Amino acid sequence: MPAKSSPYQPLLLRILHGLIGLSVLLAILSAYWTYETYDGRWLSLGLPDFKAIEGIHGTFGLWALLIFPAFVIYAFRRGQQRLLQPDSFAKLTQLGRPIGWYSLHRLVNTLTILALTFALFSGKMMDETWLPNGELNHAWYYAHLISWVVMVGCIALHVLMGAKIGGSPLLLSMVTWQVREKDSPWLWRTHISAWWSSTQAISLRKWLSVVVQLSDVYRVLEAIVLVSLVAAWIIPLFK
Repeated sequence: MPAKSSPYQPLLLRILHGLIGLSVLLAILSAYWTYETYDGRWLSLGLPDFKAIEGIHGTFGLWALLIFPAFVIYAFRRGQQRLLQPDSFAKLTQLGRPIGWYSLHRLVNTLTILALTFALFSGKMMDETWLPNGELNHAWYYAHLISWVVMVGCIALHVLMGAKIGGSPLLLSMVTWQVREKDSPWLWRTHISAWWSSTQAISLRKWLSVVVQLSDVYRVLEAIVLVSLVAAWIIPLFK
């Protein structure tokens, strides 16, 4: 059994983090193969042409798009301590101290969520016929390429910062099977009911007021991400 001092991550976070992480990793790998099959102007590893890879990449991207909203809601509602804090930028000047590294880690986590949002949105703005037809100069195609390069950088920094502030125990805590009694899935229904009751107590007008006035950075970021994901489904219907 792990020592008491070992980091513990909530089970729901581990499940959502694992699902979105696997989907994004597979999407990144298939994205590069798609790029090399249909483009390859700036970098080539000599992978064989595989025309079906574009559809496979789209499937992995769809998995990420379906899972991501649940992860976003959890991150901005229950995982705020892992995201950018009001004083994070001020504390970034203290990189020689633990608080500076923690602040950088939170900033990277937040940027990773925003980068994935743009990657998913830009992917949905593309037309599946562009690459097979050799149409490589569309703005949304370039945006999607850039978004995945940024995404790779963010994931690398996310892992490096996790290793920096918590070492292997923190990284392994995301894949452990340990479940504490209060974190049991049998209690999730109770937790969700309590959360839903508290959410209903907040009127739509009040929520919109918070977003418009920028009085709560988490609600604003959450709104930006979720609205972007909804738009990613709706806009292609009118193309």
